[in-house]
Amino acid sequence: MVAALTEKRLLIGGEWIETGDWLDVRSPFNGEVVGRVAKAGAHEVGQAVDAAEKAMREPLPAHKRAEILVKVAGALGRRHDEVARIISDEAGKPMKAARVEAQRAMSTYTFAAVEARKLAGEMVPMDAAQAGSGKLAFTLRQPIGVVGAISPFNFPLNLVAHKVAPALAAGCPVVLKPASQTPLSALLLAELEREAGLPAGWLNVIVGPASQIGDVLVEDERVKLITFTGSGEVGWKLQERAPRKRVKLELGNSTPVIVTADADLDLASTKLAENAFSFAGQS
Repeated sequence: MVAALTEKRLLIGGEWIETGDWLDVRSPFNGEVVGRVAKAGAHEVGQAVDAAEKAMREPLPAHKRAEILVKVAGALGRRHDEVARIISDEAGKPMKAARVEAQRAMSTYTFAAVEARKLAGEMVPMDAAQAGSGKLAFTLRQPIGVVGAISPFNFPLNLVAHKVAPALAAGCPVVLKPASQTPLSALLLAELEREAGLPAGWLNVIVGPASQIGDVLVEDERVKLITFTGSGEVGWKLQERAPRKRVKLELGNSTPVIVTADADLDLASTKLAENAFSFAGQS
């Protein structure tokens, strides 16, 4: 067992919460326990939504959001090997692949920091119509509200970053449910967010049964957007159950490929095998 990862608590409303129940995190490589995480249920998810809704009552200005995201990117760079080791331990990835994922997460936060300063509305050309002559109109972009984010196991850091960083850039607090098989990277990222100065409630991390957590995120009217990466079966059901929410889905596929007649078949077959199986969790 990795001593540094022995126990990780949930982050709710800026507090690290212990529930009295635990989930073991095992390496897909050798089956060893690499850590354990406090297990959440519907009650903790409700508390997380409460915290996110409360946080949004005091909006963060764009410059502050950008500064926090830049600091997280810097922390990912400084702690690169530590981050990669956690990815490797819980997802079974070789360190080479884990380092690449850590670098990509750093880039994700850097891009989000840039966008935080650029998000704006636009001018509307009213005089394009005769009735609009002499009139001025413009649009403003406003945060949609609390974001419920559900991420998968195969990229336990960067796919979390893809959900959290843009939401924070837009001024939306997040209730994050990482995959129960790989929650350690997400909780480390939450630590970095707190160290970067993210106020309480803007990021809440809960780990537990997808059915219970998904139910709360779907049913709570304060959650305005759900972003889900995972299987098609689960994703489409989420969308069906949340007709009044924005639902963003990135679903599994069969990765179709076209190999042309003049291709290097040895190279193509090698690359296809690598990309089809390299992130199945048993690398």
